[in-house]
Amino acid sequence: MNYFSSDFKLGILGGGQLGKMLLSDTRKFDIQTYVLDPSDEAPSKIACNKFFQGDLMDYETVYNFGKQVDVLTFEIELVNLEALTQLENEGVKVYPSPKTLKGIQNKGVQKDFYTESKIPTAAYLRFESPEHLQKSVGNSEITIPFVWKCTEFGYDGNGVKIIRQISDMDDLPNVECIAETMVPFKNELAVIVVRNPSGEIKTYPVVEMEFHPEANQVEYVICPARIDEKVAEKARAIALNVSEKFNHVGLLAVEMFQTNEDEILVNEVAPRPHNSGHYSIEASYTSQFENHLRAILDLPLGNTDSKVAGVMVNLVGAEGFSGDVVYENIETILGWDGVTPHIYGKKETRPFRKMGHVTIVNEDMVEARRIAEEVKNTIRVISI
Repeated sequence: MNYFSSDFKLGILGGGQLGKMLLSDTRKFDIQTYVLDPSDEAPSKIACNKFFQGDLMDYETVYNFGKQVDVLTFEIELVNLEALTQLENEGVKVYPSPKTLKGIQNKGVQKDFYTESKIPTAAYLRFESPEHLQKSVGNSEITIPFVWKCTEFGYDGNGVKIIRQISDMDDLPNVECIAETMVPFKNELAVIVVRNPSGEIKTYPVVEMEFHPEANQVEYVICPARIDEKVAEKARAIALNVSEKFNHVGLLAVEMFQTNEDEILVNEVAPRPHNSGHYSIEASYTSQFENHLRAILDLPLGNTDSKVAGVMVNLVGAEGFSGDVVYENIETILGWDGVTPHIYGKKETRPFRKMGHVTIVNEDMVEARRIAEEVKNTIRVISI
């Protein structure tokens, strides 16, 4: 099929920052794009050929949108599965497939899948509600501390909480959840796998993630991870196994723990472009966004190697500020070599909301990490 400068139409469910960055590559290749998002102010609105406002969880909305395109993908997992399945049955190519998404959308189902597939993961229990969880704690079936996760609708640190004492469970939302054993670990790692329908498959280098202690959000992504090569090889092999088991097409970001004994445990996955791969826009031969596009169109995959060391700093709303956004001192960091800000297009900031990111590239990883720290201490996302 001729995708370039043609009548071909690519549909994207979700119009947030991931979609906006993906659209940079569709514009590069002159591929027609339709985007569906609930918000009329979605970041992707400025970059697609046609924008539609609507509920991603509504069957009719997703179905009617999908009937207008040739290939359908998504930048957020929370979409109507029944509509995707029906579209696929009617000949629309949906990547990743509804079957893959079904095994990932609910974190409880995802954890069960790892257990059934003999993929190493932290021990866990599933609960219908916080009430059932509290009973289990009372009966000593699970011991504090542990990690609480809601099974659906969690994002960017929301829907995850470390339970260190009984009172920490008092304000949990009344939703299905899992309780996961606390894993003593050295590092949080991630590997992005890209695969096309013809079966060509590649992995990006292992990255290391540093998290904000309160918000449970990634602050820094460091590529390559500062780990032993044998550990990196093990992480990439496990990520490939996860990809094979899910039989995914497109990008699959596999988040992992490196334990104190250098074992690798899978935490969770995302079947789409991911925060852990943003560094690749500047640091890699082929960015994660271009490779997602190549994969879902069954084109040859691009080189996933890095050209230089890369560190990504998330730009999140500063505490104490809500309202029209201002990027304080952005002019300062624009004057630094190897520093590239990406602004997502969200007009209003609030504490810890992801508003953008900054990539730092350098031949020297130590220097890249030093500059990243300076970037974080210089730029602030505040409001007027």
